[in-house]
Amino acid sequence: MEIASLSVLVILLGGISLVGGQADNCEANRNAVLPVGYSNITLVCLPIWNNLILRYSLNEDNVLTIVLSMLYTSGWVGMGFSKDGMMVGSSAMVGWIGNTGRPHIKQFYLRGQSSSQVLADQGQLPAAGGSPAIVQNGPNIYIAFQLKFLSRITQQKLLFAFGTATPVNDRLTKHQDKISVSFDFSSRTFSASSYPYQLKRTHGILNIIGWGVILPIGAIVARYFRTSDPLWFYLHSAIQFIGFILGLAGVVAGVALYHKLHASVSSHRALGILILVLGILQVLALFLRPEKDYKLRKYWNWYHWWVGRLVLFLAVVNIFVGIHVGSAGDSWKIGYGFNLGLLLLATIILEFLLWTKWSKKTVNAPTF
Repeated sequence: MEIASLSVLVILLGGISLVGGQADNCEANRNAVLPVGYSNITLVCLPIWNNLILRYSLNEDNVLTIVLSMLYTSGWVGMGFSKDGMMVGSSAMVGWIGNTGRPHIKQFYLRGQSSSQVLADQGQLPAAGGSPAIVQNGPNIYIAFQLKFLSRITQQKLLFAFGTATPVNDRLTKHQDKISVSFDFSSRTFSASSYPYQLKRTHGILNIIGWGVILPIGAIVARYFRTSDPLWFYLHSAIQFIGFILGLAGVVAGVALYHKLHASVSSHRALGILILVLGILQVLALFLRPEKDYKLRKYWNWYHWWVGRLVLFLAVVNIFVGIHVGSAGDSWKIGYGFNLGLLLLATIILEFLLWTKWSKKTVNAPTF
């Protein structure tokens, strides 16, 4: 695994209680009761967040030794690694004390945000020679493991969070709170960082409304309300202009989001660029629109109709791609799917009425 491109996600989910006992600290490092096999390793000790203590060591063979400690009564503690700094798609080492008092430590793959998508005994973390271990010493829990990477670790993103429920049947519950830090293993420093959740949400909302709602409405006006001439044309132009501006703002937000995350979403980006280029061509075509009696008008109409339909189709596809790669969740898929269903239903009804109207205008030849 190439660690240079990885971000580290530390997921700390555990019941935190301050009743009884003393919290672990770096000054008490010599007296800390670490798991067997880890107490004889020289570890760097840093307090990270609340009562979370991170101890680590990185040797010349790129073997990373990690020991996490915190005040603990129930719940679970873990540390994971992600390619893009997000929880979804990461692999994590998670440990907890079961309801029967038995310690557990497993690797999980975080395929999604729901509990059913957090899969036990899966993941891509490269285990080293030392066996993962977990021990509870008084009010503190210690979780230790080793990983061996192909290259040396540099600066990484770490996310700390906590929850309160003890896992049952290896099912992890959602965290209660979290914090993100940018950690440098070489300089032993870290700084708080924030994930651009609002920018990501703005990017999605603007593109859904612009490309996925307003532009299809403008296309519906152009096809089914031509009897109100020239009102349909002005409505169509105004609606498409508004939709394009909102969609363009969504693209700008997406570019800003990409510069912050550098996420690997090549298909989503490629479709977005293609849609934007075709959208710009549609806007420019408005200024090159021939008069109705001009010979090239029918070719312009064909171009405008089919490129417009292609833009709408690609926009729908890319919206669902964006929801998927952005791990927005099923609520976004259901919400936009419901909106898309309403637009399709309206289109089917209006198309049926249009064909019915055309059929009534057909005059059969008289029979003799």
